[in-house]
Amino acid sequence: MDGVTAIRINPEARSVLADYDGRPEVRSSIIARLAGLSPWTYVRTGQAEPRHRPDPSRLLAASLSLMTIPLLPMPLKAAVGLVTISPSLYKGVATLLTRGIKVEVLDALAVGVAAAQGAFFTAGATHLLIETGEYLEARAEYQAHGLLKQLLQRPPEPCWIERDGRLVRADARDVRENDRIVAGAGDPIPVDGDVVQGSALVDQSSLTGESVPVRREPGDTVLAGAIVVEGRLVVRALRVGEDTATARLGRVIEESLRQPAESQRLAERLGDQLVYLTFALGGLMFALTRDPRRVASVFLVDYSCALKLGTPLAFIAGLHRAASAGLVFKGAQSLERLAEADTAVFDKTGTLTRSRLEITGIVSLTPERSDDELLALVASVEEHSRHPFADAVMGHASRRRYRHVDHGDVEYVVAHGLNTRIGGKRVQIGSRHYLEAHEGIDFGGQESTIEPLIDAGNALLYVAEDACLVGLIALRDELREEAWVTLTRLKGSGIEHVVMLTGDTLRQAEALASRLPIDAVYAELTPEDKARRIEVLKSTGANIMFIGDGVNDAGALVCAQVGIAMTDGTLLCREAADVLMLREGLEGLTIARDIAFETRRVIDSNFAIDLAVNSALLVGATLGWLPPIASALLHNGTTLAILARSLPRSPRLRCESHQPLPRRDKIASSWDSVVKRAS
Repeated sequence: MDGVTAIRINPEARSVLADYDGRPEVRSSIIARLAGLSPWTYVRTGQAEPRHRPDPSRLLAASLSLMTIPLLPMPLKAAVGLVTISPSLYKGVATLLTRGIKVEVLDALAVGVAAAQGAFFTAGATHLLIETGEYLEARAEYQAHGLLKQLLQRPPEPCWIERDGRLVRADARDVRENDRIVAGAGDPIPVDGDVVQGSALVDQSSLTGESVPVRREPGDTVLAGAIVVEGRLVVRALRVGEDTATARLGRVIEESLRQPAESQRLAERLGDQLVYLTFALGGLMFALTRDPRRVASVFLVDYSCALKLGTPLAFIAGLHRAASAGLVFKGAQSLERLAEADTAVFDKTGTLTRSRLEITGIVSLTPERSDDELLALVASVEEHSRHPFADAVMGHASRRRYRHVDHGDVEYVVAHGLNTRIGGKRVQIGSRHYLEAHEGIDFGGQESTIEPLIDAGNALLYVAEDACLVGLIALRDELREEAWVTLTRLKGSGIEHVVMLTGDTLRQAEALASRLPIDAVYAELTPEDKARRIEVLKSTGANIMFIGDGVNDAGALVCAQVGIAMTDGTLLCREAADVLMLREGLEGLTIARDIAFETRRVIDSNFAIDLAVNSALLVGATLGWLPPIASALLHNGTTLAILARSLPRSPRLRCESHQPLPRRDKIASSWDSVVKRAS
């Protein structure tokens, strides 16, 4: 921030110290910035993002000490052995005093028992295996976080800016709103902005996952992080620095790594409970056998490492695959809830449709004027309007190369229509209410023509000439080409009900729904009605995923178990959603659903593998079949294998037939019963 010269953070004292230039406005800005941070900014969970690359120095020191122990006389052997295992002993004592009986306490007891028996080489080897396991676990976690954050790296800093009629090479951090950025082939785009000049192919794969560059021309929008592949663009900066989409998505990912899912909490709780089981079993073995080696072998078998580390890594892998496919989940909870969803609720306009009207029919009601002549008349008048109807008419007429019709001054009646004079006749164009109630035009003889068009889901634009209805134009929202396939695949993936909510009339809504595999339609809804309808569906036990794009969808997005915002959704909509789709279209829904299932499968199978393998090791250690070194080696090997299968990878994603996964609270109760029986 301007005016801030240094920042010092002391996590242990929970304090932040800021040095600034003394201006009151800078102090106010600092306080406002801190006040605007998410509550999660201040929370350090057990699986916080690693800040530094794992340090192998302790691992190397333990290895060198272990090699020297056999060569030393007994007094030195004891001294070097105790120094070697001291990190494990210290960690165990500190953990016991601060957090109670955890896996670190069991490890300390295991190496301590071996050292107390004079088996310093065994104690050192056990410590080395523990350090190796911790180092590899930390490295795996660091790698997972790094891969995820690489997807949204900030672009290189230098860029070209137009200033005073010439190009200036400047730092991207110096770019201000409304500056004009020039980007040629190979140049990154450092800002969110509008293209004002030029044409180029732009690679935005780091943002949307699209493997093929897209064309951008004047009037199009580009995002920070995209790279010009071919051509040249002049971009007017709209959002710069920390306000760009890339920076905001980076903050979303940062926060998502701090928010544990229910599966993660369950894994930590189960791991902590099973530590007591291992501790109790080791104590029982010592009471029965008085064999310290057998007790050490038992203490070195632990369930919690794989459970506590494998689960968050699996979620990070899921977030990584999602980001690669142009999907940003605001936390692991969103990924988990999407897998549990059994009901999909869609907004209509802008979600199932493109928010782009298409002309479906032109009907001239007088033999003196053909349909093309009616279209030319309406287009010539509508070119003075910015209404969506006018855009659709103008686009359609331009494609049919219409001939402009001369007319007089155009009067615009707000929310109703237009009127003008053509060839001495007064022409009115607009809604039925406008023509019927305000202009006194009779529609009685044309109901047989109008009703079928309305029943087919069309909106109608009416044309009158000298108080007589002379034609109408039918328009309809353009249905997304992929909508039918996407909804069908969602149903195949375990979605039991597909519902559509809209503010349109019931006839328009039902006409659209008839073209899609939709089970229920609720029409003529206000934004508050949409949110209430979501609550009603939730009260029936449905787990809801809601997909929307507009300001009027924000309430429903918040109410649903998981809200999904379309790529061109409004800012409020995207802020309210749990999942952001960065790619155009609905295909991302099936990919997101598949990623959620894959992540849950990995987590559930990790649970099963960890319990099965470590239970077998525990039995072997209890019966005296495994010495401490073998016990530590096999346990750490199992943990690393589970971490390896949890790391980010790039599988083929298919939205196949899935059953809705059970709620985690049900699984939690099942695990609790397993732990009680095992205890």
